[in-house]
Amino acid sequence: MSHKLFRTDWILLGAVFLLLGIGLAVLYSISGQGEGFFDSVFWRQLFYVGLGLSALIFFALTDYHYLLSYSTAIYFATLFILFLVLIFGQTVRGTSGWLGLGIFNIQPVEMAKVALVIFLSGFISQKRMEFGEFGRMVASLVFSLIMIFLVIKQPDFGSAMVLLAIWGVVIFVCGVSPKVFFLLFFGALAISLITWSQLVPYQKDRIMSFLDPTRDPQGAGYNVNQSIVAVGSGGLTGKGIGHGSQSQLNFLPEKHTDFIFASIAEELGFFGSVLTVGLFGVIFFRMRRIAQAAPDNFGFLLSVGIMAMFFVQVFINIGMNIGLVPVTGIPLPFLSYGGSSLISILATIGILLNIYAKKSSSMQVERE
Repeated sequence: MSHKLFRTDWILLGAVFLLLGIGLAVLYSISGQGEGFFDSVFWRQLFYVGLGLSALIFFALTDYHYLLSYSTAIYFATLFILFLVLIFGQTVRGTSGWLGLGIFNIQPVEMAKVALVIFLSGFISQKRMEFGEFGRMVASLVFSLIMIFLVIKQPDFGSAMVLLAIWGVVIFVCGVSPKVFFLLFFGALAISLITWSQLVPYQKDRIMSFLDPTRDPQGAGYNVNQSIVAVGSGGLTGKGIGHGSQSQLNFLPEKHTDFIFASIAEELGFFGSVLTVGLFGVIFFRMRRIAQAAPDNFGFLLSVGIMAMFFVQVFINIGMNIGLVPVTGIPLPFLSYGGSSLISILATIGILLNIYAKKSSSMQVERE
């Protein structure tokens, strides 16, 4: 175990811990003073960090090939849980995507993102010789669309887009001919039209407000406008931890979840924002290196799927904070408050570290 500990990607881990520190610092500043443990987002997030790090250590020390053996079971178990969400789910911020477990709520869609990565990686690596290029794409798309449909019915448009992006990236890296690419493009267009018809009115309002932010500044466009104000008011060095007017005076909605980046930009300024984005860049670069050096096809596809999940969520969240993409309720990895998201993303970091350790181990055997 000690040898595995030292065969780890310390650069990746360092960037992750720095982002966790930034997130906790900002959450502490915007937490209500005098709140108890069960009311304070800071203390609850600190508890989730502990659980997430436990998941990271577990997966870092567990051979990732075990995931291949259970990939199909993980997929169908996830579908069952997503189905239960539609029946028993609790509604939070217009989405019935939460299951209550006593004093805590879990959001199964965050685990579904990881489950889809594991399933697609296992399915494609195992069925590579049994299906042709087109058959592999269609079969994997059908399996993905079943999960996406259950997520859209919650409705959770943002997470559905993340799931679709995971499928698209994993299929793309497997090698897609121009003919299949155009079929893929028109299929995605058709899915977009169907998805639009499934959206509830407030989600359509968010997209229309993105196209025209002045359309409803006090309604659907309010969140984006306040976020842009918060980002701009931070200046170069920020207003300081605990001194952001937009976040401290509650002008900024969902300041600890969807708009955590705006809170960071307001309190830590341009330099703090650049540091945050730079750390995400380091993580993405290390994920890419791990994928390139993966010892087998399953490890490669796992790394690519995790990288796609990570990149899309970072891009969407920061984009909606600065008005570049519609508000979809996607959490910012390592920073946004929420146990389901944090534990899931830290678990994927553990998987990547195990793939890295296997790569390092195989290289050591070759040298010997």
